[in-house]
Amino acid sequence: MRNLPYLTDSSIQKFIENALLEDVGPGDYSSLSSIPAHQQGHAQLLIKEDGVIAGLELAEMIFKQFDPTLEVERISKDGDLVKTGDIGLRVKGNAISILTTERLVLNCMQRMSGIATKTHQLNKLISHTKAKLMDTRKTTPNFRMMEKWAVVLGGGINHRFALYDMVMLKDNHVDFAGGIEKAILATKSYLQANQLNLKIEVETRNLEEVAEVLRVGGIDYIMLDNMDYPTMRKAVEMVNGQFPLEASGGITEDTLKDVAECGVDFISVGALTHQVKSMDISLKAIN
Repeated sequence: MRNLPYLTDSSIQKFIENALLEDVGPGDYSSLSSIPAHQQGHAQLLIKEDGVIAGLELAEMIFKQFDPTLEVERISKDGDLVKTGDIGLRVKGNAISILTTERLVLNCMQRMSGIATKTHQLNKLISHTKAKLMDTRKTTPNFRMMEKWAVVLGGGINHRFALYDMVMLKDNHVDFAGGIEKAILATKSYLQANQLNLKIEVETRNLEEVAEVLRVGGIDYIMLDNMDYPTMRKAVEMVNGQFPLEASGGITEDTLKDVAECGVDFISVGALTHQVKSMDISLKAIN
């Protein structure tokens, strides 16, 4: 699944280049010193727990960027439900190349699969509602692209990718700007002056702020931040479909269903990317 604006070939290649530089540096001396240079090998990616697999396409790109002669056969597809004992892919070719790229492949796939699995599990809890599960910017530095990719593979949707592709006026922005109206008007003036066509979302903390956003208008989304269920339901009633509503703030697996049933359109959950257990996956040589 590559129909995401941030997943360009060049951006992925740059990530792989930097990650290999970090992990391999001048050389994998363990492999270079112990394995004959022309030794051929064959290995398979073994799934060791049930979940949603993610990162297979990336794994193939890592193998081939490091050594274009490696042959990769993807057995599963990104986003597939897998079980313990399943095989994700097979790779054959130069044994040193396989060993050198093994850890980067596993680090990426284990974390991406953990995120995709968690996203899938939470999505099932709200499948009876209209609410869509979204990620946040609470991601690992230099790994955001892969984490957001994993959310999509797990059935979630991406919020803004970064600070530059959407305006989100949060509580601190509103307070520093002198209130919601001043923040919105200043934002619209800035976007117009700089010829920026960006969506605007405003965070609200209570029903008074929701009412003010409705009065001022000129935005695209309203966030309901840390509201209790009765307040959230009242906000949904007040907005009455004029703007899409996002619920946010400390939402957990235990509260997600109740939040969705309040009638919001989106629910952002930072825990999708910052509180996730990696899936157990290993790469095993085939003799």
